[in-house]
Amino acid sequence: MTEEPRIPRGLVIASSLAWRGLLVATAVAVVLWLIAQLAVLVVPVVLALILAALLAPVARIVNRVPLVPRGLATGVVVAGGLAVAVGVLWWAVAAFLDGLPSLSASIGETVVALRDRLAGPPFRLDDTQLSAVFQSLLDTLARNQAALANNVIGALGTAGELAAETLLMLFVLIFLIHDGARIWRFVLGAVPQHVRRRADVAGRRAFASLVGYTRATVVVAAVDAVTAAVGLWVIGVPLVVPLATLIFFGAFVPTVGAAVTGIVAVLVALASGGWVDALLVIGLLLIVQNVEGYILQPLLLGRSVRLHPLAVVLPISAGLIVGGVPGALLAVPLVTLADAGVRSLRRPGDGTLRDAGTVDPLDPRSARPLRGEGPGPVALPGPV
Repeated sequence: MTEEPRIPRGLVIASSLAWRGLLVATAVAVVLWLIAQLAVLVVPVVLALILAALLAPVARIVNRVPLVPRGLATGVVVAGGLAVAVGVLWWAVAAFLDGLPSLSASIGETVVALRDRLAGPPFRLDDTQLSAVFQSLLDTLARNQAALANNVIGALGTAGELAAETLLMLFVLIFLIHDGARIWRFVLGAVPQHVRRRADVAGRRAFASLVGYTRATVVVAAVDAVTAAVGLWVIGVPLVVPLATLIFFGAFVPTVGAAVTGIVAVLVALASGGWVDALLVIGLLLIVQNVEGYILQPLLLGRSVRLHPLAVVLPISAGLIVGGVPGALLAVPLVTLADAGVRSLRRPGDGTLRDAGTVDPLDPRSARPLRGEGPGPVALPGPV
């Protein structure tokens, strides 16, 4: 009787890991594909969740004022936040339009200086060659007029989609602030009863971590913008307010956002003041980046958010590949949520809490209990 050949144990283990890995990879790919197909819906909802983490604590404070109901507090906070955002953008655009003529004149002077540099040593290009170079640039622009027109039409379509997504985001934001606790209880209804309390605690800690992240990010972005504005003004770079506003919004993408948006400031400095101003702006941006990374973020984020730099850069890169700029913007907040939630699920003390309501989802201190804290943490105020 012929003995059947035995499959090596290592091959059995490798094949088992391989098919399970392929199954997980397929599931992840399907989820990412669904998110990409539903990006018009997913992005506004996630943005609303992040803004709710920023505004819900303020709404609770307003709601504690006598004779101010929850609906009125929600309306005041959302309207106030919208007014601040529109005001900042309006101020930045007005400052950009006001400084555009001087920037155009500076660019013209830079072009003339570049032409003179090309005409001198070591290039020594004559007028005919220089005219051919600039004429080639003009011809290239003329050939691409149709493409530019199509891009403008596409931009108008994108503006329409952006307006619709903004309205959806505001609609979701209002209900998240007003009925956040009720919505969370409804979501928990889909969780099996025997793990519902544990999931409740993890979700509360995750949202508290997001509250701490958004609050600290806004403060860091504001400090970055003010510091950059003062430095750009001292150096003499035009368009200080628009550039500072751009750096402010860029800081919402941690580690790389402020640096990438700072490139625009370097280019403006190069066009307006030459290499010396550009180098000074680079030095300024390096100072801003180091103050943010080594002082502001550790001081402001504290215990609520502790992510390794790789856990920041890699999700940003993945989000940029999958979802473009919105994906890069939303990557780190989602990782923050997942990190705090998973850590809570793995923490033995959270499994022994008798009342999940003792974990305040609007207090960043609830994201992670103190070291040595027992299974019953100090009671905190309930959710909104």
